[in-house]
Amino acid sequence: MEISGWDKTRLNTVNRCRNRGKYDYQTVNTIVDETPVLHVSFSAPQEEGGSSFPVILPMVGCTSNYPDPALPDKSESRVVYLHGYVSSRILRLAQTSDQNGTEDVDGVGASVNLNKGIPICVAATQLDGIVLALTPNHHSANYRSAVVFGHAHVVTDEAERLHALELITNSFVPSRWENTRYPNSTELKSTGILRVEIESASAKIRTGTTGEDRKDLKDEEMKQRVWAGVVPAYLQYGKPEPAPTNMVEEVPRYIEKWVEDENKKNYEHACEAAK
Repeated sequence: MEISGWDKTRLNTVNRCRNRGKYDYQTVNTIVDETPVLHVSFSAPQEEGGSSFPVILPMVGCTSNYPDPALPDKSESRVVYLHGYVSSRILRLAQTSDQNGTEDVDGVGASVNLNKGIPICVAATQLDGIVLALTPNHHSANYRSAVVFGHAHVVTDEAERLHALELITNSFVPSRWENTRYPNSTELKSTGILRVEIESASAKIRTGTTGEDRKDLKDEEMKQRVWAGVVPAYLQYGKPEPAPTNMVEEVPRYIEKWVEDENKKNYEHACEAAK
């Protein structure tokens, strides 16, 4: 069966350890959705307080196939939704895409076509283990990473905004949206959503144990002196701590189950990746 994904280009091709590169939609979408904090980079024009340096922001977000949210299949091309405050720099910059054709991004004549939205890059990384080899040069890490290139627009359609807000909320804890108070009009107005239309993307994954130099493998004395192996690394959620204002006596089962399931999944994945 043919696997759908992004074409390999100069933009998204993994050059170092090419065998670790993945370009299918399923892999990239899953890594983005399972990463609690995404890092988003863009160029800010000088009138927005920018400089020659790129800007990188930690943001929360997830993928979606809106306007067909009933289709959960991650093996298809999706968009990325990012959550932010309505007056944040990245949202204000994205809003100009509906007002101006181009924008000077560095103060010296370089410009981008904002009719396509602002160009941004979204990175997602999960650490699965520390790889301790016989020599420092062969130390490494087990990880899952994805890099998405695309153009971001501010979502103005109210139905799409609500879809994205619910999706992002439930990406923290499933079913959380329906188990909270519905946002009021002030809260909804102060919250911005960016939709990233993906133009290219790729993932890079490392699993397994150490990779050693052939000469080191023949050095029995050194091998008996230096420990080599993998220390699994994984995100573990702790016991839910009630807020001082909380009046619910027991932690809801959907939260407890999510903690249990996530911890088990993360632990098993890290241990399996170490083999």
